[in-house]
This record gives sequence, C-alpha cells and structure tokens, in this order.
Amino acid sequence: MMSQTEIDRLRLLPVPAGQLFIGGTFGAAASGETLVSISPIDGTVLTQIAAGSAHDVDLAVTAARRSFDAGHWSRAAPAFRKKVMFRIAELIEKHALELAVLGVRDNGTEIAMAIKAEPGSAAGTFRYYAEAIDKINGEIAPTAPGILGLISREPVGVVAAIVPWNFPLMIGAWKVAPALAAGNSVVLKPAEGASLSLLRLAAICAEAGLPEGVLNVVTGYGTAVGAALGLHMDVDVIAFTGSGGVGRKLLEYSARSNLKRCYLELGGKSPNVVFADAPDLEVAAKTSAMGIFRNSGQVCVAGSRLIVEDSIHDAFVARVAAIAAGMRVGDPLNLTTEAGAISSAEQMRKDLGYIDVAVQEGGQLETGGAQILQETGGFYVQPTVISGIQPHMRLAREEVFGPVLGVMRFHTEEEAIRLANGTDYGLAAAVWTANLGRAHRMVGAIKAGLVHVNTYGGSDNTVPLGGMRQSGNGHDKSLHAIDKYTDLKSAWIQL
Repeated sequence: MMSQTEIDRLRLLPVPAGQLFIGGTFGAAASGETLVSISPIDGTVLTQIAAGSAHDVDLAVTAARRSFDAGHWSRAAPAFRKKVMFRIAELIEKHALELAVLGVRDNGTEIAMAIKAEPGSAAGTFRYYAEAIDKINGEIAPTAPGILGLISREPVGVVAAIVPWNFPLMIGAWKVAPALAAGNSVVLKPAEGASLSLLRLAAICAEAGLPEGVLNVVTGYGTAVGAALGLHMDVDVIAFTGSGGVGRKLLEYSARSNLKRCYLELGGKSPNVVFADAPDLEVAAKTSAMGIFRNSGQVCVAGSRLIVEDSIHDAFVARVAAIAAGMRVGDPLNLTTEAGAISSAEQMRKDLGYIDVAVQEGGQLETGGAQILQETGGFYVQPTVISGIQPHMRLAREEVFGPVLGVMRFHTEEEAIRLANGTDYGLAAAVWTANLGRAHRMVGAIKAGLVHVNTYGGSDNTVPLGGMRQSGNGHDKSLHAIDKYTDLKSAWIQL
C-alpha cells in the first residue's frame, strides 16, 4: 500500500547525477558533457544526466556485441534466462514506489497512475516474457520421406531500443523484456526528459544477475545518441516509440547504413465513437474523460477525438466537460491528484497553441483551455474540451499529446466510420454500443491496431499493441513482440 507519508519522504531524496551504463559499469560520457533534468512539478532542476555522443554509442554497441558473441546470455539455457528475468521482476516490485516517485519527479505523471503503469506494468512484462522463454518452440516442416526440414528461431543480435518520456519504464520493458527473452543484447536510449527510472532499471538488471554488456543505457539527445544508433553498422534492429518525424529519420538512417530493421510505434489520433445505444452513457462519459485526461493526455493511445451520435451529442458532451472541469489537476506526487503535470514547458506551449488554433478555426470551448498553477513554477494545463471540430481542422488531424479533447458529431454509422478513419494515424480506437452486430462492423471498419468496445484502455500483455498506417509497424506486448527480435532459420537435411 502506498502512503502519502512515504511518497513525501521519497520526493525529498536527492537525485544523483545520471551516468551512462556500458558493459556493466556506470560512468560519465566520454566528453564529460551533461544535460539538465528539469522537474515539471515545479520547474526546478532535478539533476544532471550524461549527454552521450556517437563515441559512447559505439562503446555501448561494442559491449553489446561482445556479450552477444560470448554467449553468456544469447546461448544460455532458457532456465537461466528465465530465472534472471524473474529476479528482475521481483526487484522492480521490491523498489516499485521508489521507481514510481523517481519517474514522477522526472516526467510529471500522477502517482496513482504511475505506480501501476510504470513499475507495476514493467514487473508484469518481465514476468510475462520470462514465462515465455521456454515455451516458444521451433518447427518440423511436413517434408517428403528422407528429408528433414527444421525451422528454428535465433536472436537477431544487438537491439537498439529508443523509448519516449511519457511512460519510460513501461515502454522500456515492452522492448527490453522480449528482446532479452529471445537472447539478444540491448542498447537502450531513454528520452532526454525522462531517463532516471531506466538508469535505475539498469542497476536492477545487474543486481538480478544479467551478464555484463547484455543491457546498456546511453542517455543524451536524440540528435546525437538516437542518430548514432540509427546509423551504426553493428545494430541489427531498432525498436522505437515516438514521433513520426523521428521515425522517418530512423528509416533513413537504416537505408544509409546496414538496412537494419526498424519497428516504429508513432503515436495516434485515436477516435472514441459513442452511439446513442451505448450500454451505460454515464460509464461511457467517465471512461472517455479518463481516456484522454489521464497523464494529462500524454498517452499514445489517448482517445483524443470524441465522435458522438447527434441525438445524444449535447448532453453527452456536457457530461464529459463537467467531469473534466471537476478533475483534480496538480502536484503529481499527491495521491488525490487525477491529472499531473505536462512534461516540459515546451510541450505545454504546444498544447496551449493547439487550443488557440482550434478556437480560431471555429471550435467551441466547453471547458478548460488555460495554463494553471503558474505559482508552483510547474507546467499544468486544464483538461480541455472543444466541440464543433470539423475534419479539416488541425485538432481533428494532428496529435497534440496533451489534455485536449476534440469533439465531433455524426448521424449515421457510415459517417462515424468516415470520421474515425479521417486521419493518417491508426493506433487505437473505441466504440460504445450495445448492438453486437454494430460492434463487429465497427471493429472491422476502423483502421486501428487496437479497437476497444465499451471500454477504453487497460489491455494487458496477452494482446499486441501496434499501429496501422502512419502509426507505424511491428507490435509491442504479447508473444508477437518476440517476432521483432528473432530471425527464422531453416535447415534442409537430406537423411
């Protein structure tokens, strides 16, 4: 059980400077350069972290390749890898509150959500893939007599994992755990604005018995560390979550280097479609509000487009706006807070800019729309609902990544489908209806990798998460994630 007293104690602990983790050892960047970590809670300096360079990346990739070739992990018995990964999960759980508070101080997620979404999720992910290690088998092909066809899975080698600032520990685990389960070595690049929990994860992995060099962490700017990983000739796979612009650069870097595989989760503009026959409109309203305003909208699958049937539109939007207006926004380390801080001053300015443009283009501000709590020095924006959004408006097409909900209305099922698919993205969606046939039709018609029905969020490791269209390719979570980190090898044997 969390207590406010323990959270307040942990928030006051000094945060040591973040160092690179290469070959099993923490150390400064080769250049000695650092970058400042600003806490979005109050805008103060939290600590400094090492600003890695291409030279540091080369050291990390070399350490990863050396460990892979040595085989201490890549060729270890599945039972050994399983034991270590279970131990990692146990240690994450042991230090869960410490990890959660550290992450919140770094990126501003409300603690009540962070404890579940960060260490809670990460421990579950490591445990899930530990269980999978000795249950993924090869195949024997149905060949003619006298021929034996064997199909086996092999680890790809060195994986570069590049993760964002919104849920670094959760998303980091989605990439690191299946890559390790398959026997690979990993170079992990956290976001410059949220590196601390992943550096702590590196120490936990070492304590759990992960061999030196199997996991390396290089912090720093994307223009230096991310680009160097993308261009490195000895990186076999990149697994990335972030913006479409950076995803395109990684594809370019792959083409310019060794044609490494790039798996890209590039965000979304997810539609949340509410029909008049939804089973419980009050539940739909509350869940829709949480689906966009949790973590102040800084969620890749956030339901940022609310598409409501005309006959219930006004009453439903009024209810969602009332819920938004009543949300407790503020100190993310307070257990009663429902929406925490925006991750940075830059992101806050972007959010407010989208609100201004939406109103200028004809949207009606139902609630919110302003920065609040300026006296704290932190970065906070009111949960904002804007109705009257039309398909051509920027708020209907572009990902804000903030607490801003655009509302559209529809009259027919066909129109709802057209509006839902009216962006370049295709990550997540939701449909609210009591009509089973309609639910199936909508799931089939909406172009998204994950479609919720009569709920929003909450899917676990048993199902994959991946995008369609410009939301990217490849999948995190589920056994399908392991496909990214293995090569198939066939043996054709004349008996």
